Amino acid sequence: MPELFSAAWMNELKDQWNNDPDVRGKLAEIGFNSIIACGFKDEEQPRGIFVVENGTCVRAGDYRGEKPDWDMRAHHKDWMKWVANGIGMAGLGMAYTTGKLKFKSGDYSAMIKNPKMAGPFVKSFGLMKNISTQ
Repeated sequence: MPELFSAAWMNELKDQWNNDPDVRGKLAEIGFNSIIACGFKDEEQPRGIFVVENGTCVRAGDYRGEKPDWDMRAHHKDWMKWVANGIGMAGLGMAYTTGKLKFKSGDYSAMIKNPKMAGPFVKSFGLMKNISTQ
């Protein structure tokens, strides 16, 4: 069972992402390219990185100094809750407005207002619950 945001965990998420037409396919339709980082609020650097080209994750693993377009942070306990249960649009909005989910880079407000990005973004959180995580 991989540790949250380890290279093994990020690569399992990559497989989930690339096999889900509601994530990969929808983002491919809009030519989505991005470097996405994930980590914990109390750490200076993110832990995991996820590189997306035309909707497809082409690389995932340990963060190695890349400049992320999106850098999402939360406390470990909150990430584990979302990994276990998933999170819907309302829950994601609440996590953002209460500060449980922080974006060190990336414009959450602009993204969530764009249905072509918001749907796949929320769905990507749901993919996390398909990964056994420690």
